[in-house]
Amino acid sequence: METMEQKYEKLGQILRSMEKVVVAFSGGVDSAFLLKAAMEFLGRDNVLAITADSETYPVREKEEAVALAKELGAVHEVIHTSELDIPGYAENPTNRCYFCKNSLFDHLIPIAKERGFEHVIFGAIADDLGEHRPGLQAAHEKGVLAPLLEAGIKKAEIRHMSRQFGLRTWDKPSFACLSSRIPYGEAITALKLSMIDQAEDFLIQLGFRQVRVRQHENLARIEVPASDLAEVLAVADTVHAKLKEIGYAYVTLDLKGYRSGSLNEVLSPDQQAVQAGSAS
Repeated sequence: METMEQKYEKLGQILRSMEKVVVAFSGGVDSAFLLKAAMEFLGRDNVLAITADSETYPVREKEEAVALAKELGAVHEVIHTSELDIPGYAENPTNRCYFCKNSLFDHLIPIAKERGFEHVIFGAIADDLGEHRPGLQAAHEKGVLAPLLEAGIKKAEIRHMSRQFGLRTWDKPSFACLSSRIPYGEAITALKLSMIDQAEDFLIQLGFRQVRVRQHENLARIEVPASDLAEVLAVADTVHAKLKEIGYAYVTLDLKGYRSGSLNEVLSPDQQAVQAGSAS
């Protein structure tokens, strides 16, 4: 079994073979680690970080990505995209992430070619294999590479090495686009995305770090880690009043607590298998 040090050296070999790269940079745990590694192995001038700002990307995340790129000393640009303009996206099919990543790469690839960068890379990791990750299929079709996945690096290892390297993202809660809060088949609208963003931002301001507000039409289903359930209940009246003000008719707390991709739980085993197979 390879050690973290061996995997990191393998990552270095992969990145050095690419020479010049555009990094799809969201400011999350994985893309931040990938950006730092790319700069270390290739040098600052051979790496361009690009963040896509859209309706599905919270303002706080964009601001954090800009600040983090500056801290790292990276060459960084923010471009504007709109997932809601992608045919088929707003209908919210189970492979919604395919449309999103496909569009993102369609924006990044021409920039890379125009600027003389050899490859576009993104932060998929080894843990993503076998999960419901339609975005991996889009990357495969577009020739976009995933060095962390290729090196076999997992989330726990990224967090450990990020802490060693002094990256403040080492313990950042997992993040996914705001559309992932809306059940498959329910239409995605700018209003729903705005409501979710406001609701989650409010809960984060209250001190809850890992938060999801799943929107089921006019009902908000709040997910926090099981250890935080009692703390939410302690401020239930405040949370209820604020989310009603935002526009929710009903506000609920999921007693099972936060879990990544909880809306995938309604997919049949066959649906999940097809998506995982297409992503491998």
